[in-house]
Amino acid sequence: MAKRDYYEVLGVSKSASDDEIKKAYRKLSKKYHPDINKEPDAEEKFKEVSEAYEVLSDSQKRAAYDQYGHASTDPNFGAGGFGGGFDGFSGGGFGGFEDIFESFFGGGGRSANPNAPRQGSDLQYTLDLTFEEAIFGAEKEVKFNREDSCDTCHGSGAKPGTQPETCSKCHGSGIINVERQTPLGRVMSRQTCDVCGGSGKVIPDKCETCHGSGRVKKRHSVLVNVPQGVEDGQQMRLAGQGEAGFNGGPYGDLYVVFHVEDSNIFDRDGATIYYDLPISFVQAALGDEVEVPTVHGKVQLRIPAGTQTATTFRLRGKGAPKLRGTGNGDQQVTVRVITPKNLNDKQKQALKDFAEASGGQQVQEQEEGFFDKFKDAFSGKDKKKK
Repeated sequence: MAKRDYYEVLGVSKSASDDEIKKAYRKLSKKYHPDINKEPDAEEKFKEVSEAYEVLSDSQKRAAYDQYGHASTDPNFGAGGFGGGFDGFSGGGFGGFEDIFESFFGGGGRSANPNAPRQGSDLQYTLDLTFEEAIFGAEKEVKFNREDSCDTCHGSGAKPGTQPETCSKCHGSGIINVERQTPLGRVMSRQTCDVCGGSGKVIPDKCETCHGSGRVKKRHSVLVNVPQGVEDGQQMRLAGQGEAGFNGGPYGDLYVVFHVEDSNIFDRDGATIYYDLPISFVQAALGDEVEVPTVHGKVQLRIPAGTQTATTFRLRGKGAPKLRGTGNGDQQVTVRVITPKNLNDKQKQALKDFAEASGGQQVQEQEEGFFDKFKDAFSGKDKKKK
């Protein structure tokens, strides 16, 4: 009997994608598997489906089939050809019974090599910084515990002079096939080897230092160069400073998270520094030149005559270094006029004279209006905006 077209066998079009071909194969192979389907022709249909999938799931074989048809599956086709036609249940593509049932009942395709090198785990460390250290940077040593490679066995887990052996049960794969009875019949599933725990190896003579794990807890230290201008909550990655890898794999990374303490006198938002400057009524009215602290040291600031409370002055370049740029930010200085308290008779008279000189209102009204303004300024009605 002539072979049916492979696309027809799987019930897909010639333009079908790889995923469409795979889905069709999984559906049909499950339907016609002889352990599930007891119809007389189930085994033949299962073989036919498997043969079609073996060819159409391989890009080279599929290209040859599209051009030459079934002749391309002949072992003698071409010089070296695409040959190696259907060879029962263990042909290329999906890989036989184990993979079929892994897809249906244990899922996930082929298992990764348990002995392949794997990177170690990443770690996180919170580093406390003063306000000034965050501004200007610092070099800090951090110490922490991590899983490190055992120096005695160099990570093999075996006693010096011996070597781990390939597991005799799973033959080094870390996976065993288990047959069980289900309502659908006998099915094969794959699970982690119970002898080697999935490692594919057993260690007859274990290292006395690490007891066969190949890893030990160690105190580790590393220098952290804190860049200028870091902010609270930001982090830095230090490659290779995490935990040891597996099977000779690389170390993981260390993520250093910065926690910055608050300043007693400054506030900060990015590269901008904020400072509240208290001045007297006289300084605000007549003007003055005052000394202002900055993170870079003290500077002189001229207060113009008639300055109102909550007025803000900018000191260019006196802020924090820009972490992702060049130069410094600015410092914003907000003036807070301090209301005088506990005035003596002479001071009270001077203020009354001032009120009278302003003209137009009674002295008492002037006094009340004057002090009400300052009361409002310091009761939260006129606060610094950031």
